[in-house]
Amino acid sequence: MRKATDIEEEHDPVNHPSHYNQFGIECLTAIEASMTPVEFRGYLKGNCQKYIWRYVYKGKPVEDLKKASFYLNKLIEKVEENGV
Repeated sequence: MRKATDIEEEHDPVNHPSHYNQFGIECLTAIEASMTPVEFRGYLKGNCQKYIWRYVYKGKPVEDLKKASFYLNKLIEKVEENGV
């Protein structure tokens, strides 16, 4: 598991935003732990859609598309691990 100190040192607004890391755990890890695999895959899919939907409007289109890609890659990883 990544430690908060590791995360602070390597701020990455796409893969590991510092504002989503508290108390030594990433928010995404906590969200996954609170959901079933099916629920978590839905969460990942929704985030892909959100970032693709808004990328032309928020002022950082490439960053938003990279965020969509992050969630899509995470979704692919979870489907490879657990199926659909």
